[in-house]
Amino acid sequence: MRLPLVNQLILISALTLLVSRWSSAAALPSPADHGWPVYGGDFGTTKFSPLQQINRDNVRQLQPAWIFHTGDQSGRSTIECNPLVIDGVVYLTTVTLKAVALEAATGRKLWEFDPQSATGESTRGVNRGLSFWTDGTDRRILYPAARHLFCLDAATGKPAAGFGKSGFIDLREGFDQDIFFLSVGATSPGVIYRDLIIMGSIVGEGPSPAAPGHIRAFDVRTGQRRWIFHTIPHPGEFGYETWPPDAWKTIGGANAWGGLTLDVERGLVFCGTGSASYDHWGGNRIGANLFANCVLALDAATGKRRWHFQTVHHDLWDYDLPCPPTLVTVQRDGRRIDAVAQPSKMGHLFVLHRETGEPLFPVEEIPVPQSEVPGEKSWPTQPFPPRSLRYAQQRLTPDEATDLSPSANAFARERLAKMRTGDIFIPPGFEPSLVLPEFNGGSEWGGAAYDPATRTLYVNASNHPKWIKMVPAKPQTEMSLHELGQHLYRVICSHCHGLDNPRNPASPALATLKTVKQRLTAAQLRELIEKGRGQMPSFATFTELEKRAVLAFLFEDGKTEIIKTADLKLSFADAIPYVATGHHAMTDPEGYPLNRRPWGTLNAIDLDAGRIKWQVPLGTFPALEARGLPPTGTFNIGGPIVTAAGLVFIGAAMDERLHAYDKDTGKLLWEFQMAAGGYATPATFAINGRQFVLIAAGGGGKPGTKSGDSYYCFALPERAGK
Repeated sequence: MRLPLVNQLILISALTLLVSRWSSAAALPSPADHGWPVYGGDFGTTKFSPLQQINRDNVRQLQPAWIFHTGDQSGRSTIECNPLVIDGVVYLTTVTLKAVALEAATGRKLWEFDPQSATGESTRGVNRGLSFWTDGTDRRILYPAARHLFCLDAATGKPAAGFGKSGFIDLREGFDQDIFFLSVGATSPGVIYRDLIIMGSIVGEGPSPAAPGHIRAFDVRTGQRRWIFHTIPHPGEFGYETWPPDAWKTIGGANAWGGLTLDVERGLVFCGTGSASYDHWGGNRIGANLFANCVLALDAATGKRRWHFQTVHHDLWDYDLPCPPTLVTVQRDGRRIDAVAQPSKMGHLFVLHRETGEPLFPVEEIPVPQSEVPGEKSWPTQPFPPRSLRYAQQRLTPDEATDLSPSANAFARERLAKMRTGDIFIPPGFEPSLVLPEFNGGSEWGGAAYDPATRTLYVNASNHPKWIKMVPAKPQTEMSLHELGQHLYRVICSHCHGLDNPRNPASPALATLKTVKQRLTAAQLRELIEKGRGQMPSFATFTELEKRAVLAFLFEDGKTEIIKTADLKLSFADAIPYVATGHHAMTDPEGYPLNRRPWGTLNAIDLDAGRIKWQVPLGTFPALEARGLPPTGTFNIGGPIVTAAGLVFIGAAMDERLHAYDKDTGKLLWEFQMAAGGYATPATFAINGRQFVLIAAGGGGKPGTKSGDSYYCFALPERAGK
């Protein structure tokens, strides 16, 4: 007898995490049919599956059971979606953020929803997952696409009647302040608690005005806002004194863009928040800046703060907490303690008591170098967990330069000798300074997986260095209109579109500007700058000169028109007088990182002992592999999953492969070369007794490899699973 998944409760472990599925009735998953009903596998974001058909002995026999092509890939794009699998149906999103339902066993399309049909707006950007809600009769899929939250009938894909405006709401609304012309959207799905969907957001990070990252809960039936938590506190609220008095009116960021975790039994929702805007100069936000860079525990029904733990004070490095914490259990002195484990861009793992937020392993405030940029007042110390819980590289000097070849080492030493190097938390300044881990981690939004049987956490990390330099926001010498546009591009646009010029082949997740002159007229691009579209925010606050300058740079124009700096007025320079010139990669002449390998790792962390059990390189560069080098590790985006059968599955690396590792030893047991990189978290499920592993292979994105439009679904040959 097949049990409907919507009436089940996922029992991850009787000794650890009991996660409610859709109601309060509990049932073990059917051995013949088991899904992936929540982003990250369950509400605890453990990414754990009890399925055991695919195991250490037979994983080498895995082969594609079906491949689904979304059909909407164009230009440089990506897919980062961790799909849902419910009652034999896969729910996923595409390159252009369409929602699609497939028959899980075959990949046959059941329905497709195009958000453009509802809003009339072209939608591009990133979506990392969806949410499912039911009251036993009504079944809904909710998912964010750019600045809208959509609610669909799970059976048909049609917009749900009564939710917002024709089945969607605008995420710019319901902020307790006017932010309509600022960028607000979401990439990670919300978490469902009773009849609420609780949402974080993505907001601006540059020197232009940015929206605050307040956390909100909406009614799943109507879309009405039910509660809000101000991550930048308003007058009279806890934490208000950690900011200047009017910061709540003018400062943005402190947003939970990486998703949320839910403890159903306690009614607690957890998240990690990002830095305050602007990322690299905080003279207008002097103070510790609660609740930026915090692990937050909120009452899921009301949004009231239960506790917080700040992982970076007064962030100047864009060291967001990029993912929600994972619900875990730690065994100590014969008793088990419920906790949350928070990975970070710094490669610091913080393990906190679930009910109080107290660290279960000592956290020390260690003095760090101080900023010399005028107007800045950096925080004197930063919190560090024990060395045994620091899982990414955090130091680079000439002595730690790459040993890939003598010439690469010499090149690296020469470059490093000309900049400020050393340990983590070197503040940005007027001289180039090292950032390791770089602005994308360490860990990223993929987060960790947790094995409840062994109380082991699995987390991947990148070890790529970058450098940063600060300059006055207002140019100090006369320049051409084209050069002014280049300056504006570097300090405002390069965070999303890539560095140095819009023809950068490694531009990140949003569409490259390589062919902008062929795709848009100057008038159309001006309208896009003024109004925004999809993930592209409105820059209505730009002055007329700023608009002209950016257009001149993108259209290779304005090289003879000279701008006199004495009369120059920039829209952001009064509030943010110093800006970074961008996030600059540090690579040798062949394009490989300037530090020593491994350049990316998969880590297994024993949570009882608070130490790394094993660490192995994650991925490799095929060109170096062809030279006979062992795996080097690469920059990686996307998270792992772990199974009861002893396997860790992860894509993430720039070798564009799906990998399977032995969870006890870190030995690579199997890998499959896909057509594009799997920069997403896999899912695993069983249909009629056959286990599948599913991953998006959208490529592109921040790693900058070729783009794709595929979902690969793997299984054993049917005879092998008998």
